[in-house]
Amino acid sequence: MALSSRLFSKSKLIYGSQILLQKEYAIPVRHFAKESAPALKGDQMLKNIFVEVKSKFETAIGILKKEKITIDPEDPAAVSHYANVMKTVREKANFLSESQDILSTIEMETQDIPDARTYLLTLKEIRTKRGLTDDLGAETMMIDALDKVEKELKKPLLRNDKKGMDLLLAEFDKINKKLGIRKEDLSKYEEELEHKLAKAQLEELKKDVLEAMETQKKREEFKDEPESVDVKTLDIRNFL
Repeated sequence: MALSSRLFSKSKLIYGSQILLQKEYAIPVRHFAKESAPALKGDQMLKNIFVEVKSKFETAIGILKKEKITIDPEDPAAVSHYANVMKTVREKANFLSESQDILSTIEMETQDIPDARTYLLTLKEIRTKRGLTDDLGAETMMIDALDKVEKELKKPLLRNDKKGMDLLLAEFDKINKKLGIRKEDLSKYEEELEHKLAKAQLEELKKDVLEAMETQKKREEFKDEPESVDVKTLDIRNFL
């Protein structure tokens, strides 16, 4: 996951530069959730959740039944096709991509944080919980930038301090430039991350299939079956 970790670090740094704004400009996800519908009783809420999950599941299965997925993580064409299929599933079933999920998590967990330092430390916690590493050293650079700004201000930096935030964002722009990160390339980073994750998912799927076949061979009723089957020849549509 080294590549995805690097891409996450790059994306996170840009996200941080964009999200770490004055609090009055931030509109968190939960704001929309609170305003979107009246309060529901427990049973009705559970029913709505079940119906939504069922709908998403049926949509996803419907797409997967139409697509031939080759379980070959070493074949770039197979990985690319799988990534495109999963992108279609996310879009049609309204699932979040990995990058969107990261951004949503950041918004949810930082919306009530008043100061910049706690915000950056929370970003680190989010990364650690996801098992990702900061290969680019972006976190250290961001903390150093914050130290510099707070030393100049002679006080802790609050997120609603427009002057202080402008200074910090200017420092973040310098870091982005140093690391070769451009805002306009953010979609490319996301695409590369999703491709890497698609390969990892195919590798996990291949491992599960091989383990299942090995278990099956030990059962008496399958003793006359062929010794081995190339997983690349399997069609997962037959198992949905």
